[in-house]
Amino acid sequence: MKTKVLFIPSLLIAMFLISWQNASAHCEIPCGIYGDSLRIQEIEEHITTIEKSMNQIKELSAESDKNYNQLIRWVTNKEEHAKKIQDIVAQYFLHQRIKPVDKSDSEAYEKYITRLTLLHKLQVYAMKAKQTTDLEHVDSLRKTLQEFADSYFHTH
Repeated sequence: MKTKVLFIPSLLIAMFLISWQNASAHCEIPCGIYGDSLRIQEIEEHITTIEKSMNQIKELSAESDKNYNQLIRWVTNKEEHAKKIQDIVAQYFLHQRIKPVDKSDSEAYEKYITRLTLLHKLQVYAMKAKQTTDLEHVDSLRKTLQEFADSYFHTH
């Protein structure tokens, strides 16, 4: 009887904690379930959304009778998707997938540094995409993401 009484509150607490967590981030439990190519596709989708948002902001800003509600929505959308890129890079790749490498293994260490550098660039370009409507940052995101994917995935 005591186990039933303890089980229900424990279950409710667990359900609350699970629903409270950000559903888009992968867990930090060593579950071994990873979708690396899916994360790359998600970042690509976020970049495309940022690009569309920037174009909409520019278009709405050029109108003589500005619709400030829509303008604010597109700015918020752009910033949210840039933040999602930063979250995927940090929570998924930096926290879970890119493992520190000993300097004595020079080839592996060079790959490690290259990947860290590219992920850092993604973080910075996502930040810059939040700050402006300069499509150059979108191009930099795409180029850097491709470079990272090329360095991360190996051919079999």
